[in-house]
Amino acid sequence: MVLFENYRRLPVKFVRGEGVYLYDDKGKRYLDFLAGIAVNTLGYGDKELTEVICEQAKRLLHISNLFENPWQEEVAEELLREFWTKGRVFFCNSGAEANEAAIKLVRKYWRNRGEDRYRIVVFKNGFHGRTYGSLSATAQPKFHEGFQPMLEGFDWADLNDISSVEKAVGEKTGAVMLEVIQGEGGINECTEDFLRNLQDFCNEKNLLLVIDEVQTGMGRTGRFFAYQHYGLKPDIVTLAKGLGGGLPIGAVIAREEVALSMGPGSHGSTFGGNPLVCEASKVVIRKVKELLPHVEEVGSYFKEKLQSLKVGEVKGKGLMLGLDIGRDCSEVVKKALEKGLVINCTAGSVLRFLPPLIVEKEHVDEAIGILEEVLAL
Repeated sequence: MVLFENYRRLPVKFVRGEGVYLYDDKGKRYLDFLAGIAVNTLGYGDKELTEVICEQAKRLLHISNLFENPWQEEVAEELLREFWTKGRVFFCNSGAEANEAAIKLVRKYWRNRGEDRYRIVVFKNGFHGRTYGSLSATAQPKFHEGFQPMLEGFDWADLNDISSVEKAVGEKTGAVMLEVIQGEGGINECTEDFLRNLQDFCNEKNLLLVIDEVQTGMGRTGRFFAYQHYGLKPDIVTLAKGLGGGLPIGAVIAREEVALSMGPGSHGSTFGGNPLVCEASKVVIRKVKELLPHVEEVGSYFKEKLQSLKVGEVKGKGLMLGLDIGRDCSEVVKKALEKGLVINCTAGSVLRFLPPLIVEKEHVDEAIGILEEVLAL
């Protein structure tokens, strides 16, 4: 072995993809309902995306962020068209990096105002990444095992329990950070009442509201950002995964007053927002906006089909769905893979479905047929 053994890899070698299908080194075809964990937004082999990447690769791959970057500006403008107010954007390479930057931004915002409000309320079963700040913000002890002590400054609350949030807030609290649908935690949805109360509470206590859209963003739930379903007005939004359509890019979007807390030298990223990934992201953003009605339609159809299986609780929105079968689901994932369906298991008992946004109803039917077989075994 030449690689770290930090992944439990399944015994399949994918060598190419087309549309919503992957092909292994033996030529077997697989229906992909994971999309690289919500990354391959447009599936595989999108002609326009591929051509844009090839052409940009011929011109310029990388420039230092010490110089002007018109590609970043174009992508930022597109993202801010979906943000609820005037804002600014910072580019990095991943969701963990975006959340790390958001954590720093919260602290810097309050330090600049002479206030020692560095603590952040986060939610049990949330997931924000594996770098030290983002890992410390992840309120799941299993991810901390062996890496303690965690970074100090995070207080845990219960999802959908506003009284729990109120108890977690103290005089040094500066922000609340959450996913409106917890991905790694098991596709756990926030209720509309809870989010409305949380927004009001943040306004009342002058707390920054940070929404982690790394998995829920980029049209995954049927809106460009998942927070838009609930009319929230976040101060900071983090984004990654599907933004590059398969290339590594992350972003932090912040209300302008908050964003201006980060002056020159306060934060940076060598590769963040290079010309290649930004040129690709422009294509992805435009196509995702066009696909939003499709995501809602196919997502609703898929959710109904999952409910018709009558084998567990169906959770989620759009094309971010989960099926909690009430028992360990790792063997179901393996059996599905053997039959040509790519899914995964999260939170122990939840089958997670994150297909490319181009998925059609006939693909859903194909997936449901395989699930019926493996769940009956």
